[in-house]
Amino acid sequence: MVEGHSVHRIAVAHRRRLVGKTFKATSPNGRFAAGAKAINGRVFSQIEAVGKNLFARFGGPDHDTSPPVVIHVHFGMSGKWTVHEAHKAPDPTPTTRLRLEGHGLISHLSAMTVQEGGLDMETQKLKSLGQDPLRADASPEALWERVRRSKKSIGQLLMDQSCFAGVGNIYRCEILFKAGVHPQVPGTSLTYPEFEAIWAHSVALLQRGFTCGSILTVDPEEAKALGKPKLRRYIYNSKWCGRCGGAVVAWDMAGRTCYACPACQPLGGRAECQNAAEPAVFPSHCVRDTDEDRLAQPAKLTVPELKTHLKALGLALTGRKAELVQRLAAAAAAQAPGVTAAPRALPAPGISPEAEDHMLSAAAAAAEKRAAGESRAVEHVAEDAHDVPFVMPEGEGRAGS
Repeated sequence: MVEGHSVHRIAVAHRRRLVGKTFKATSPNGRFAAGAKAINGRVFSQIEAVGKNLFARFGGPDHDTSPPVVIHVHFGMSGKWTVHEAHKAPDPTPTTRLRLEGHGLISHLSAMTVQEGGLDMETQKLKSLGQDPLRADASPEALWERVRRSKKSIGQLLMDQSCFAGVGNIYRCEILFKAGVHPQVPGTSLTYPEFEAIWAHSVALLQRGFTCGSILTVDPEEAKALGKPKLRRYIYNSKWCGRCGGAVVAWDMAGRTCYACPACQPLGGRAECQNAAEPAVFPSHCVRDTDEDRLAQPAKLTVPELKTHLKALGLALTGRKAELVQRLAAAAAAQAPGVTAAPRALPAPGISPEAEDHMLSAAAAAAEKRAAGESRAVEHVAEDAHDVPFVMPEGEGRAGS
């Protein structure tokens, strides 16, 4: 699935290459004939990305006397919206729904969803979408209210586009890993500091993906410290954790494969991880565990011991043992070595003008993937390496620095 950072890259690139121009619009495969007719000869007036969705407007009060036509695009698994110099443009394919031609350019659009309508359609679709980490108008406070009331797991909520707009499966796995939160933890059991960490990493990782054109989740400094300078992701599609070296578990979550490192993302008794077996723990009277080992697995502590540790952390002492275990495990997860805690001030969502100026071109992003030996099947993007450049050469130099 084309994830949010790639959709935002298309929006910025087309804002520079296509917006403000008038094009001849046709539908090569005939599946968007009415829509192409509606926008033919009208000014490409605006384009916005929200999550995995694009909203392109043609015409409107600033350009003509008719209401604007809105084109809603959702790329699905393998859609693309490319722009070529007219004399270099490839022929349309059987999946090409829209072709724009003019000003020495030819643009081809193929996507799972290409739908025309008016502003009412745009408004209704926007209402169904949640908070996008790459939009400056995102509200983490509104998102927290939804998450903390939901019995769904945080792994499901991250993939729910009415909650976290733009996050796909790769980001889901890596965001939760960096936050130190297990995907099975229900929203109702999530602490606010954990939510802050999840949102902070969502913003930071999607902003990084927007700039470099790839889903790169490992901080370069940590990759070097781990002796793995080419490490791109911690646990996604991996048998072993890139940070601790422990075994990664995987299971189906709503039709998609979910990954977790039990050592770096302890469940702490807050949920069960189906199809990913974990040993039952208990205080052994035959082979005594060290205090450090028992503290690492709070379920082995007695109630008085749990309360002693909770009191030292300034946390509540009320509740049954399971609740005390959950509380202590959550505190331990937040303080675990290697887990990048969210800063006290949450990073500002959205894309800065500086990030736009330093956005790596599609060609440069593709070259980086090839150099890293990454298969094109790992990450689906909506750009083409042969697209018309949208920044000056010196801008590309800055992006790669």
